[in-house]
Amino acid sequence: MPKQNLRYLELLSQKYPTVQAACTEIINLNAIMSLPKGTEHFVSDIHGEDEAFCHILNNASGVIREKVDLLFEKTLTARQRTELCTLIYYPDRKLEELRGETDDEWYRITLYRMIEVCRLCASKYTRSKVRKALPKDFEYIIDELLHTPSDDKDKRAYYEHIISTITDIGRADAFIIALASVIKRLVVDRLHVVGDVFDRGPHADVILDKLTAHHAVDIQWGNHDVLWMGAAAGSGACIACVLNISTRYSNIDFVETAYGINLRPLALFAQETYTDDTDLLDHMHKAIAIIQFKLEGQIMMRRPEFDMKDRLLLDKIDFSDRTVMVDGVKYALNDHDFPTIDPEHPYDLTPGEADVVAQLIYSFTQSEKLQRHVKFLYSQGSIYLVFNGNLLFHGCIPMTEDGGFYEFDADGKKLSGRALMDYADSLARQGYYAKEGTDERKYGQDFLWYLWCGRRSPLFGRSKIATFERMFIDDKAAWREEKDPYYRFIDEPEMCAKILAEFGLTGQYSHIVNGHVPVRAREGELPVRGGGKAIVIDGGFCRAYQEQTGIAGYTMFYSSYGIRLVSHEPFPGLSDAVKNNKDILSTHVVFDTAQSRITVGETDIGRALQRDIDDLTALLDAYRRGVVKEKQQK
Repeated sequence: MPKQNLRYLELLSQKYPTVQAACTEIINLNAIMSLPKGTEHFVSDIHGEDEAFCHILNNASGVIREKVDLLFEKTLTARQRTELCTLIYYPDRKLEELRGETDDEWYRITLYRMIEVCRLCASKYTRSKVRKALPKDFEYIIDELLHTPSDDKDKRAYYEHIISTITDIGRADAFIIALASVIKRLVVDRLHVVGDVFDRGPHADVILDKLTAHHAVDIQWGNHDVLWMGAAAGSGACIACVLNISTRYSNIDFVETAYGINLRPLALFAQETYTDDTDLLDHMHKAIAIIQFKLEGQIMMRRPEFDMKDRLLLDKIDFSDRTVMVDGVKYALNDHDFPTIDPEHPYDLTPGEADVVAQLIYSFTQSEKLQRHVKFLYSQGSIYLVFNGNLLFHGCIPMTEDGGFYEFDADGKKLSGRALMDYADSLARQGYYAKEGTDERKYGQDFLWYLWCGRRSPLFGRSKIATFERMFIDDKAAWREEKDPYYRFIDEPEMCAKILAEFGLTGQYSHIVNGHVPVRAREGELPVRGGGKAIVIDGGFCRAYQEQTGIAGYTMFYSSYGIRLVSHEPFPGLSDAVKNNKDILSTHVVFDTAQSRITVGETDIGRALQRDIDDLTALLDAYRRGVVKEKQQK
């Protein structure tokens, strides 16, 4: 046996010191391999819509309602089932709303029902895994109730006595809250967020707090996410873009209250610089936009490899006839008040602008909560993820018009496809973690900005972001943003197969899972593309998109039975949901059913368990041959 293998087995023997210990673990792991796979929940493009997101998280895209209906359709009315669901979604708020209407009998019946729901959700997991999901305060009691059927003749009195005692000692409310938490944890084994937590909606911070507390989550960064990551790293251009969006959507209260960003220097500068009759928010929007265009211009000039010099527009302004040249076409400007732009040096910040930027950089980099959230995005996130045969990413794999993968010039090397995605992931981390003041950190920050809006950026996927044009040009012909060829090619099954193969996925049940571009369901667009090989799950979670999409978002479930896509109607609001038991109306479509129920052994976790089994089998063989000695038990 090679010495390296022997050394590994010696180390493994510290954990499994005897033949019996190794055999027991092999039996345990083999048993786990035969269990049904855990359920994966996919969401995308949340854009700060915290109430709708939290509801989707609480109701597991309607799956909890399905389980309640399955158990109680013949014994409870529709209203009773709906109220039970609301209690599971929002136990503390619903209990408060029901205060005075409940008695011991209500608690006893409700506890019985919730235990039945919890038992159904726990049925496909090992007892050990379920136990780990239980809250410490009630771990023993819930474990006993889940594994003692209420109709067990020998233990019926025991079961009923536990329930009555919980009520008698005044712990029923706390126990209901604990059971609701366990149900929601068990119904979804893993949550995938396919990009864009930030911007537009009111509370991205609330969403990130929820995600941070989640038991198993991964995030594929969206372009709005990397923008905030760049801002937290101290990129002036990213900060300006963040504040441009926040002022445009009247969302500066979020920036100030959630993250403690001091916007007073910007407000004072805007008030002193612009003196027309518009309100202060409009002045702040214009001031930060001009700063943004200047800082972006500086990046474009120092990074020629980004191929974006045609987006330098401030030097294309003709101040005499109030026009600007965009893509070779002259357009009239709807605004001619640009006191901070020097026609000779249009991309230089004025001293006042430079001071504002310096203070904003300090405020963003010193925000404890923002830094904590961004570190979470880095630790749980990535540009893309290959998981259980699916390829998850937010934007696109940049492609050429002839169907090839676009090649990006990276330090003289041409990178495309998976290599380009890996390179982008590395530079995104470099922009935040490289040593302060180094060229590596500066380049990484510039690349974070490029990922936000750069031509051929895998997270942006369009020819340009027409921020300047939408703000200062009324002619909508200038606003046009061409999509990357990728968005045309994912309608073709062969191209989807080519993309999947680039990431090592060739199985029949492999899919691309995409966000970023809202599916215009109102116009007949479908979320499933490429003969079922690509699924776009951005259906308009953000209220700003819902008029275009006609729905309020897609989510997706991948269970042991296959894949289901879920479309959602707009959320009625938290108060209505609690008081009137209003749920999000959701439509489930099963579009990829497994031929037989998928087991843990067929998943990434199963493949890792198989490697563990192989190692333990080798250890067992080493024990039996005397190559490794059993450890004496004390």
